[in-house]
Amino acid sequence: TFKIITAASALEEGAVRLSDSFYDPGYIKVADRTIRCWQGGGHGSQTFAQGVQNSCNCLFMDIAQKVGAKRFYQYLELFGVTEKTGIDMSGEASGLTIALENVKTVDIARMGFGQAIAITPIELVTACASVVNGGKLMTPYILDKVVDKRGKIIVQNYPIVRRNTISKQTSAIMREILESVVT
Repeated sequence: TFKIITAASALEEGAVRLSDSFYDPGYIKVADRTIRCWQGGGHGSQTFAQGVQNSCNCLFMDIAQKVGAKRFYQYLELFGVTEKTGIDMSGEASGLTIALENVKTVDIARMGFGQAIAITPIELVTACASVVNGGKLMTPYILDKVVDKRGKIIVQNYPIVRRNTISKQTSAIMREILESVVT
């Protein structure tokens, strides 16, 4: 599911286009490491959309590296995975990332498909929701409202847009790609 953030970031940044083709032999060598795709033997030739449909680790390693560490981290911040979401629940924690000054090429490659990074489930669902709702990162809430016995609203939560993560155009493209994953 983290791959959704990588795909949206790469599209928004122009590091990948829908027309781009990729070849997955089943692994990629990054620095001194060989990192394998989940699909033994790889997926072979595929378009960007097919790579997303296949959840191809090699595709996501490649595009994360194309975005680059500095920009990739800027998108992590935009998507809110480096901070608490502000959900109306006590005890929220924030995820863990390697400090940018310590991140290596192999870390960015692994982060591209969701390893080498630890984010909370609510951070992930909030970030992924922004990808498909026009790029709007919302403050999540559990409680809509509290109503007393007489029907008077005592507490009411309203949707709050924290910031935009990606453009409406990128969001529309990602919605189509993600729908194609399940159809």
